[in-house]
Amino acid sequence: MSAQPKVPLIARTLLGLAFTVFGLNFYPHFLPQPPPPPEALPFLGALVSGKILAIIKPIEILAGLALLGNRFVPLALTLLAPIEIGILAFHGVFEPSGILIVAVLIALTIYLAWSYRAAFAPMLRARVEPTVSATAAAGTHGSSAAARA
Repeated sequence: MSAQPKVPLIARTLLGLAFTVFGLNFYPHFLPQPPPPPEALPFLGALVSGKILAIIKPIEILAGLALLGNRFVPLALTLLAPIEIGILAFHGVFEPSGILIVAVLIALTIYLAWSYRAAFAPMLRARVEPTVSATAAAGTHGSSAAARA
């Protein structure tokens, strides 16, 4: 058996572990972290006081668990992509020493998005028509015959 089919599994596992562990670390802080640079404190304070991290961290955890469980992988990648861009911007502006880790996470995401490109293809069509159910097409809109009488 070639290593080719195992590469997406490894990438998915690494990305899922990273977001699950670092997302969970927001709550009990079980991993030691160096203090952020002083110029980043107002930005981080705004993320905490504005409850932005309280929204982002559960998304990171759930998306990481989805990747680990091989469930809703394209959705998990879609949710994590803007979070990764925010992390990249933070490290690019405030803490360039951490940019390598972010680059690895983004590379894993891009690789996985390419691996799952068939799932993204319908979303990336320039023009698409909505799906109309047979009930809606007949004009009933889910109402019963008794309600129409």
